[in-house]
Amino acid sequence: MKIFAVITGALTALLMVIVFGILLVASDTQAQAYATDGGRGVQGVPQEFREWILKADAACPEPELTPALLASQLYQESKFKTSRAEATSYAGAQGPAQFMPGTWATWGQDADGNGQNSPWDIGDAVTAQGRMMCSLIKTAKSSGYPGDVRGLALAGYNAGWGRVAEYGGVPPKSFAGGETYGYVEAILAGIPRYEGSGQLQVSGNGNGPDAVRRAATRLGTPYSWGGGAPSGPTTGFCDGVNGYLNGSCSASITAGFDCSSLVQYAYWPSTQLPRTAAPQFGATSNRPVARANLQPGDLLFWSHGGAGAIYHVGLYAGDGKVLHAPRTGKNVEVVPLANAMPEGDYFGATRP
Repeated sequence: MKIFAVITGALTALLMVIVFGILLVASDTQAQAYATDGGRGVQGVPQEFREWILKADAACPEPELTPALLASQLYQESKFKTSRAEATSYAGAQGPAQFMPGTWATWGQDADGNGQNSPWDIGDAVTAQGRMMCSLIKTAKSSGYPGDVRGLALAGYNAGWGRVAEYGGVPPKSFAGGETYGYVEAILAGIPRYEGSGQLQVSGNGNGPDAVRRAATRLGTPYSWGGGAPSGPTTGFCDGVNGYLNGSCSASITAGFDCSSLVQYAYWPSTQLPRTAAPQFGATSNRPVARANLQPGDLLFWSHGGAGAIYHVGLYAGDGKVLHAPRTGKNVEVVPLANAMPEGDYFGATRP
């Protein structure tokens, strides 16, 4: 929204930076919903945003508004930043959804019930974003302007609907250096990254199923060698061998998880596993599990030869599948156990 804010002083602005998640332990009911939110689900977003994205989507009757669209827009607006230092634009737009004060006066409300109506509160901001986008989509559908109504609505969010009306569609590249045009293109292109697959169904209670549900909220999060902590994704590092992509140290600029930090994150804080894969095996090896008896949440290990050469760990997700962070260049995913790593390297399973 910053173009319209700078040009006319009315709407919000965008600012690009990378960050993810804080620690938030969901209840069993919430966690199961997060992992199984179906075709209109969302993945790869910080956990504290997920509930509000889904609620904002559910409150809008326009089918063009989806959780993945809201997530992609939030990423473009603020990269999910929430601090005043990192989520205040030069034009004065505020919070993760980048609302100008005047626009917030129209759309903002105390959605999270904490007694404050604030663009800095995730629930308030995302709910206001959803309401505004829902209204803009409705306006776009009745406008008769050509193009994707989602793109028209996004252009209205970024530059103001007056600019959309002025150009009879998304403002062209010649408008404001192409910033609104690029904003729309980037968000629409980013939607698939956040689309929830709805393929993971986790039943049951207890540490194991709960751990899988919690890890499932990070589906789509990038792999980062040495990255990840109990509080969420972090940037990693390169060690001379690992963490590189196309000759560059990808891990140092990628906020994500590696295989063992994802497992640690999934079980924290109820079970505080060591940070890396081999010590995780050592801490749980007194509770081995045969492949035929695997249950959701069991730890699966792969090795180049013996306990001292374990190189990978994942979570058994049920139905013959593994939830894991595979390697640099890929994202947290659910795959068949037989395909997760070389079958001959499978070392065994344990139960935390």
